[in-house]
Amino acid sequence: MPFTLATWNINSVRLREGLVARLMNEEQPDVLCLQECKSPVDKIPLEQFRSLGYTHFVARGQKGYNGVAIFSKIPMEDAGHRDFVGKGDARHVAARLENGVTVHNFYVPAGGDVPDREVNEKFGHKLDFLTEMRDWFHAERPGKSIMVGDLNIAPREDDVWSHKQLLKVVSHTPIEVEHLGQTQDAGDWVDVTRADIPDGQLYSWWSYRARDWDTSDRGRRLDHIWASGDIANAGHNSRILRPVRGWEQPSDHAPVFASFDL
Repeated sequence: MPFTLATWNINSVRLREGLVARLMNEEQPDVLCLQECKSPVDKIPLEQFRSLGYTHFVARGQKGYNGVAIFSKIPMEDAGHRDFVGKGDARHVAARLENGVTVHNFYVPAGGDVPDREVNEKFGHKLDFLTEMRDWFHAERPGKSIMVGDLNIAPREDDVWSHKQLLKVVSHTPIEVEHLGQTQDAGDWVDVTRADIPDGQLYSWWSYRARDWDTSDRGRRLDHIWASGDIANAGHNSRILRPVRGWEQPSDHAPVFASFDL
């Protein structure tokens, strides 16, 4: 069953309901995973999305913060969630598609501004979150699975606009990259985007602070699609929809796509 999947940090699904509907209508991914929905589940606007064919839905939400959701044209069932670091945050949800593929949708903590857990609790939270992900994947050894989301780390030198200038900036510090690499290795995950697009600068996020984000192009690849090793070869046609960052009242993230022949 071939299908296309997209992941997008939407930065408020209620504020940007129209942008989600536009993406659904223009690109028509079979599965769309959203992060930072910033809404309780019962307040997520569903009517318009269902009218566009996204009749299957699972989510975890909370008021004003975090929140993850999976919309699908393909029948699926809720496959649960984990409360990483025990904070009660809505940062993970999983769904099992009718073909048996499990989709994990993550929103990893951003980590604040200072890359030192001794003075920045948020940075410690981020590292602990990744450590728990690593340990879970090591114990469970996920198979026939896809993991997507805003992982808030740009791991490669060509995943940021300046490797040298961002080495001490949260999202690209060596300790974060190391933690993410250990998480990837623990689950035998393959970075599908980079398997498809192995060379060159590649970004999915551009700061709101930039006066002209497109011209300055100081981006980072924070959003990822990974597949378990047993199905990674089925992934193809990866792309990042950069123009979406330029839509009216956009998220600061662009959607990331991949197709799978399974």
